[in-house]
Amino acid sequence: MNGEAYIPAKAWRRKDLPKRILAIRTQAMGDVMITLPYLQHLRRSLPASVKLDLLTRVETDPIPRSIELFDKVYSIGGGRHLKRIFLLALLKLPILLLRRYDVVIDLQNNNYSGIIRRMLRPKAWSVFDKRSPIAAGERTRLTIERVGLGKCALDTAFRLKSGDRGFALLKQAGWNGSDELVVLNPAGLNATRNWPIRYYVDLAHRWLEQKPATRFLVLGTAFIDKKREALKEALGSSLFDLVGQTSPLEAFEILQRATIILSEDSGLMHMAWVTGIPTLALFGSSRSDWSRPLGPHSFFLDSSDLPCGNCMEAVCRRGDNYCMTRYTPELVLQHAFSLLHVQLATT
Repeated sequence: MNGEAYIPAKAWRRKDLPKRILAIRTQAMGDVMITLPYLQHLRRSLPASVKLDLLTRVETDPIPRSIELFDKVYSIGGGRHLKRIFLLALLKLPILLLRRYDVVIDLQNNNYSGIIRRMLRPKAWSVFDKRSPIAAGERTRLTIERVGLGKCALDTAFRLKSGDRGFALLKQAGWNGSDELVVLNPAGLNATRNWPIRYYVDLAHRWLEQKPATRFLVLGTAFIDKKREALKEALGSSLFDLVGQTSPLEAFEILQRATIILSEDSGLMHMAWVTGIPTLALFGSSRSDWSRPLGPHSFFLDSSDLPCGNCMEAVCRRGDNYCMTRYTPELVLQHAFSLLHVQLATT
């Protein structure tokens, strides 16, 4: 589509504002997170009398429920069983119909989100473009904008409703509250999305040479257990290990206190970007045109300049994972410091 999004929509044409808006996003955690800063901008651009609700999945609702953004959050169970999700989504219809939504923003664009939108018969609606070669954040922004309630932008200044268990976990791990906290996230799904773990170690040692008052952090799921062990062995007390010890909400709270994250393409990368911290993303076989973080607080290195780039394959056809290994620790460290410099200049 030549870099242009195709977003079906019926814009709000009335002089008065809508009373109720429903946003739908029910996929993975990272996908839901991407929508939040744009929905927050919409929320803050409208008076409090306009209600903004979210329909999502049980697995992805802890953070939407815990931030000051939505009036109501409706969650669908069913795990990853599509038929079960579909049926449970339909069971939500009576409740949603009672809300009498004036506007539906379908940020999911699948069969059941389309059925829900049509059954609710809103006066205005828009539907997410799933295919155009444009970053998901930008397609989200355009989908919200196309509904006709004004310009939409990135707003990462989230406020939690209560508590900060993430901070307590950091203190228990040994953080003094003042040392710079650098998150290392070797969590790309496949080998073709992985930066060598020895590169992470090399970068960390180079970082400590220039910034000794730095502590590194790994968190997330047991998926990165082996890499976590390699980092612990190499970095010792300079590394805080919270892998498998945080809920999504606690990880979100922790990331807001980080100095920067260095991450492969993963849900935690999207979560970090959404918090507004400097985010340096490394894309191997992933399509960065879809997944890259946006805004001045982000930077990414990808494979799009290579003939085999953005291949989306789990095993490298070349056999050497060159799209990732060519980015040396020296180069990535340079980009990380540049990103931090830009961040300081804009705050």
